[in-house]
Amino acid sequence: MVRTLFALLLLPAALLAADPWVTLTPPKDAKGVGVGKHVVLVSGDEEYRSEEMMPAMAKILTTHHGFKTTTLFAIDPKDGKVHPNKSNIPGLEALKDADLLVLFTRFRNLPDEQMKHIAEYVESGKPVVGFRTATHAFTTGGEKYGKYHWQSKVKGYEQGFGKQVLGETWVSHHGNHNQMGTRGVVATGQEKNPILNGIEPGSIFGTTDVYGVNLPLKDCTPVVMGQCTETLKPDSKAVTDKPDAKKKFNDPMMPVAWTKTYTGESKKAARVFTSTMGCAEDFAYEGTRRLFVNGCLWAMGLEEKIPDKSNVDLVGEYKPTHFAAKKDDAWKPGKLPEEYFK
Repeated sequence: MVRTLFALLLLPAALLAADPWVTLTPPKDAKGVGVGKHVVLVSGDEEYRSEEMMPAMAKILTTHHGFKTTTLFAIDPKDGKVHPNKSNIPGLEALKDADLLVLFTRFRNLPDEQMKHIAEYVESGKPVVGFRTATHAFTTGGEKYGKYHWQSKVKGYEQGFGKQVLGETWVSHHGNHNQMGTRGVVATGQEKNPILNGIEPGSIFGTTDVYGVNLPLKDCTPVVMGQCTETLKPDSKAVTDKPDAKKKFNDPMMPVAWTKTYTGESKKAARVFTSTMGCAEDFAYEGTRRLFVNGCLWAMGLEEKIPDKSNVDLVGEYKPTHFAAKKDDAWKPGKLPEEYFK
């Protein structure tokens, strides 16, 4: 079912259909760089509240930039409600006419009939954007799609989707998890990159700690480096490494956003934007939202149309939940997909 954003915001939940996904369409007179294009956002992780962040991003893309968006969720097949621990994401057929896949999943072991749609899209040469745990998006096994497993040992596709498509798989927590935040610092030589248009110094921040990567990232261009901060507050000081410290948090800083291309079975090079930042709380910071939205525009080849300061104002109320791994009280159970769009 296709719903306009305005209808979705105004109608009571009882009047909305029970599709396990939400499609937003801009008004007929909409203007914006995204008019006529379709973005599919796929959530599904146990920790970082992608089920909250991705609807907020979809509303921005539709309301301010004119994209049609479809947001998919991990769904409990017993009741059709969002359940972040489930490896069941219905609606992936939407990728057939998508112009961009935005992926924020973690360790999903999807059935073949669902994984088929992701694989067909990824290998088609269309652009891909991945956030945070998308570096270890899948634990899918089997002969057909086992190569996408984050620990894949398939020759020529080692370390799976994360390494081959996005540029890196899961490596480590470089910062202290749930203690240190991440402040984005422009990578050397990237000052004029259109992905950074309108982003004020110090405005890229997140409560997610810096992920470790294997340096240098092969065939990738770092755009933003991650500086570890002492606390989860945006005004926190950068961590100072002592000369005798066993672990160097900011020397070197790790890339937390980069670009690359991926050439799959179609032999067409696809643009890829990856950020190892990303959770519902990270998305509350304007600079981080702008980085993510601009990254999507770049991936679709729209870099010349990225505004000097793209509109990333939040649409509706946004009260992000703090992340926590696999705890039943870390997310808001019992919600239907459309309830994340109120």
